Amino acid sequence: MLSVLRNGTYRRLFTAQVVALVGTGLATVALSLLAYDLAGDGAPAVLGTALAIKMIAYVTVAPLVTAVADRVPRRVLMAATDLTRAAAALVLPFVTEVWQVHLLVFLLQAASATFTPAFQATIPEVLPDEQDYTRALSMSRLAYDLESLFSPVLAAALLTVVSYDRLFAGTAVGFLASAALVTATVLPRPAPVRRTGKIHAKAAFGTRLFRATPRLRALLALDLAVAAAGAVVFVDTVAAVRGHLDLPAGAVSVALGAYGAGSVLTALALPRLLRRATDRAVMLRAAATLPVVLAAVAVLTATTPGAWSWPALLVAWAAIGAACSAVLTPGGRVVRRSTADADLPAAFAARFSLSHACWLLTYPLAGWLAPWAGLPVTAAALGAVALGATAAAAALWPVRDPDRLDHVHPDLPPGHPHLADARPAGGGWLHGHHYVIDRHHHHWPGPNRADRKTPRRSRQGSLRSPR
Repeated sequence: MLSVLRNGTYRRLFTAQVVALVGTGLATVALSLLAYDLAGDGAPAVLGTALAIKMIAYVTVAPLVTAVADRVPRRVLMAATDLTRAAAALVLPFVTEVWQVHLLVFLLQAASATFTPAFQATIPEVLPDEQDYTRALSMSRLAYDLESLFSPVLAAALLTVVSYDRLFAGTAVGFLASAALVTATVLPRPAPVRRTGKIHAKAAFGTRLFRATPRLRALLALDLAVAAAGAVVFVDTVAAVRGHLDLPAGAVSVALGAYGAGSVLTALALPRLLRRATDRAVMLRAAATLPVVLAAVAVLTATTPGAWSWPALLVAWAAIGAACSAVLTPGGRVVRRSTADADLPAAFAARFSLSHACWLLTYPLAGWLAPWAGLPVTAAALGAVALGATAAAAALWPVRDPDRLDHVHPDLPPGHPHLADARPAGGGWLHGHHYVIDRHHHHWPGPNRADRKTPRRSRQGSLRSPR
């Protein structure tokens, strides 16, 4: 998996991602302590609102920024967002009101919602080979998981020698280092964006792409399954560990570490696994384990704690981490396979926004249902969400899902460049190629459509073909 680091461009981009993630991890700890200083016992409400603001920024900002981002060189755009995040981090130690925290959090997360899709769209251009791209996706997943494991440890070590407000300085250093690395990297020239129209139409294109492509609709359903299980882990771990099992505070970190360990081990195994199995098979089977594990969590939290309860919780959290990683990591391959080169930024921005909309639904459900109905009902309810989402994904994603589709163009005139290899048929022009939604293809061929022809099978990894 580390072989992709031999590519100098990717190595610098990956390093930029890692140092920015370390800065983000330090900010998470520092923000918690700042909230307690400002609000005392009301700190959970401050952090809960900040988390909601983060999701709102992710859902709303990413598509809007992508609509105008093609007018700015991608390297300049990513460096500017890093500088914006560094500035927000440097100002945070000086705030005196809760509303100021929320405003700066929105600014910081809006910059992240701009940086992340641009970064994700750049990687397949830097690593066009499918196997290298798969390794890069696993590396990215590994970076996120290791950050969640080690940033709190680093923050705890720093807090023994400095006050928490100095952690924001460390956050700013991480973002500044990321900006320097991005600026020093020569990126491939993106494919030209040919779409024209108003900004709101450009912003909506990524969502339309997901709505029109069966496997992308399935990907969104799988993101909902992951969000349902992940919300139980990130929101209800403290209640399960401290309240139900009556364990010390340090056990909360151990439980979250079990989730991260499961995710890390799966990310390491996926490149080899995806050489033998399709994305659909791996992702659906992993998602199908989530409702089963959540059902077990419902039983565990409904049962009087015993000696077996703590190990069982750790195994459940590790299983959720492994399954979520097996769903999330190949998602970039699915987006890449379903998108024209010029539309990759819009596609990744749409996935970023829509997947976080799933978390915006499940976070409050996990947080509000647990105090009212209890942990068993919460785990069962979110398990039902995961089950329904997985079933929807299996129905939406055809078992036979070739890249190349034969189809008829009834709307293009004779002699159009796109019809170079086409022949007259069915009231239009028949040809076949790697099919994606773009300016020439507005609908997916279906069994009830006149342009449906018998698809010819192609290798899943063949990601590039004439448009």
